[in-house]
Amino acid sequence: MLIVSSMDLSSKNHDEDTFSWKPVPYAAGIYPTLKEAKNSALVLDSRIIPCCIEPFGNGWRLLVPEQQVESAIRELALYEEANKGWPPPIPVSRQLFENSLPTVSILLLLALFHNMTLLGISIPGVGSVDFNKLGAAHSQEIMDGKLWQCITALTLHTDLSHLLSNLLIGGAFILFLCREIGSGPAWTLLLFSGFLGNFLNAWLQSPDHRSVGASTAVFGAVGILTAISTLRYRHTVRKRWFVPVAAGFAILALLGTEGKNTDLGAHLTGFASGLLSGLSAEYIINRFGRPGGVLNIMLAFFSWALVLSAWWAAVKFG
Repeated sequence: MLIVSSMDLSSKNHDEDTFSWKPVPYAAGIYPTLKEAKNSALVLDSRIIPCCIEPFGNGWRLLVPEQQVESAIRELALYEEANKGWPPPIPVSRQLFENSLPTVSILLLLALFHNMTLLGISIPGVGSVDFNKLGAAHSQEIMDGKLWQCITALTLHTDLSHLLSNLLIGGAFILFLCREIGSGPAWTLLLFSGFLGNFLNAWLQSPDHRSVGASTAVFGAVGILTAISTLRYRHTVRKRWFVPVAAGFAILALLGTEGKNTDLGAHLTGFASGLLSGLSAEYIINRFGRPGGVLNIMLAFFSWALVLSAWWAAVKFG
């Protein structure tokens, strides 16, 4: 549909002695709305073609000087062709997975493991195990090759308040992420973000730096959700694109920079790793769809195996 309007009727009447005004023809007599006419008028304004609009039938019609009717039709047709399909429709909301119970169960297991680390458990052939000493992310040791600490540190917490803050605040983001893309992919991405975040933090920090806590993975979840939303709404730049990015940085600023023992480096690297993970995941999901049931289960078992393997390596070689 072709439309325009840069002058109102008073302008037309004022200049009617200068121009012989002719309407721009429309297919099948379908005329534009006032808003459409005004938008199209900008096209002719940009091409320096005088124009005005007036009500006609059930819509509005565009009037241009007689000698410029063909030019107006051509310019409007070029504009329509260049902007065909724009703006793209807002993506359809995906159906969320019903996996809240398994996710909460895993979070409760994390709390149970915290209690176990306080009991001084003895392992046959090894003796009493100090989980916090073996599993903490020690920068120098990680750089020396003890990469399992990037995973084991995610399962440790300094005290009950540290644990509860990660479970209550981080749990909300993790729950939503699991429902959005499935438990298997979500936990795989969380572990990858936590691993990469802890590794980068160890590389950036002093050699004697130590850290524990799931917050690296929690801010990885924030980064993943930010990246997914950003990529999903990348075409609607004016309305939506910047919103998830701003929200992600706001959450990082509000929750990730306060506290006496806050490891800001781990939060920043976790968030950055989550952005990378989320962009990759959303690209793959857009191209191939969300993982099916079998792949979802396989990724979930892979996540469990990765954590258990990391702790086995910590006990065996730590």
